[in-house]
Amino acid sequence: MALRNLSGRGRRRRLMSDMNVVPYIDVMLVLVVILMVAAPFVNPSVVNLPSVHKAGKAPAENIQVVVHADSRLSIKTKTGLHPVDLPQLVNNVKAAQAGLQTPVVIAADRDVRYEQVINVMKALQGADVERVGLALQIEGAR
Repeated sequence: MALRNLSGRGRRRRLMSDMNVVPYIDVMLVLVVILMVAAPFVNPSVVNLPSVHKAGKAPAENIQVVVHADSRLSIKTKTGLHPVDLPQLVNNVKAAQAGLQTPVVIAADRDVRYEQVINVMKALQGADVERVGLALQIEGAR
């Protein structure tokens, strides 16, 4: 005996193939509201950068390493500006310090790649030069 539909109708009901997304949208809206409320309480990491007005006065005697825009290096001492290359830089700085802890100031042109300045600092650090600083120009003091 064949099964019959007891409701009296001759057609079968089709299955619903649609998905109800309204509950998912409600959950997402609640999550967005929670994130919007919680966002002001989360502090991003703060990086304290030195500012120009807090910089100390430059020492009276220093050795200045000049990095030019075309990546040339020069050493500026009491006797004048002397062009050098990176291997000669360490020897000339050590000779100019003459056993004293004279500070070394790196003055780099604005257009010099940051990598060049880092290479100069690495070379000086490898030669045990302890006091190395960066020269800057205060805006409006040209």
